[in-house]
Amino acid sequence: MEIFLEMLKTLLLGIVEGITEWLPISSTGHLILVNQMVQLDASEQFINMFNVVIQLGAIMAVVVLYFGKLNPFARRKSNKQKMQTWQLWVKVIIACVPAAVIGIPLDDWMEEHLHNSPVVATTLIIYGILFILVERANKKRTPAVTKLPQLTYRDALIIGGWQVLALIPGTSRSGATIVGALLLGTSRYVAAEFTFFLAIPVMFGASALKILKFILEGVGITGLEVAILIVGCLTAFIVSILAIKFLMGYIKKNDFKVFGVYRIILGILVLGTFFIMK
Repeated sequence: MEIFLEMLKTLLLGIVEGITEWLPISSTGHLILVNQMVQLDASEQFINMFNVVIQLGAIMAVVVLYFGKLNPFARRKSNKQKMQTWQLWVKVIIACVPAAVIGIPLDDWMEEHLHNSPVVATTLIIYGILFILVERANKKRTPAVTKLPQLTYRDALIIGGWQVLALIPGTSRSGATIVGALLLGTSRYVAAEFTFFLAIPVMFGASALKILKFILEGVGITGLEVAILIVGCLTAFIVSILAIKFLMGYIKKNDFKVFGVYRIILGILVLGTFFIMK
């Protein structure tokens, strides 16, 4: 019965991760909040590691869905297309630099001081308002960048700078980078796609760092915890495929304002719950 209950919790966390990793509403923020209500029966070190490593399942969904676009060795591609794919990877790497330089040294401090409900709620509200303001401003503008190859190396570095803000829980990595890309004049489609690709090295790196820290702390891992990691990642993978397809179809005809409204409502509810339970 205990194992069954833990698997149900894991399925819920995997579903939450698969949806919120790609919609600009903060996966880390949601996982922190859900963990407060549905706590896994595991050590704090394992839960902290699980919340990051579960994102590997979500990342594999991007790799599978966009393998053709991301693979520079595809035979069906022309030499020009192969070169554009290599250039895309260089832009992705450039965009990862700010988060790596700032995020790695501050990882432990942020986990200790910022992973809490008030911080999550505040950032949910701030970026919710920002999404609405940016979309209102974009109503009168025509996107300058409508295809990924038009994105410059400078644009990639600036978007990477926005990704640094997502180190604060509740911000949303996809939310921060999409806002940054929109402000640079990209279309919603380009902003979302580049955000997806940027997640691959970032999340693989973050997961490797968490696993390494977990091992160095000397914390043992049980068979049940291994099963929890596998089930969580697999669930996140399946749900992520559906979430990505939904988002890319949705933004062809709609803007991001609905996500801004959702973030504001959720942030207010979280703050209210925190003060009531305090």
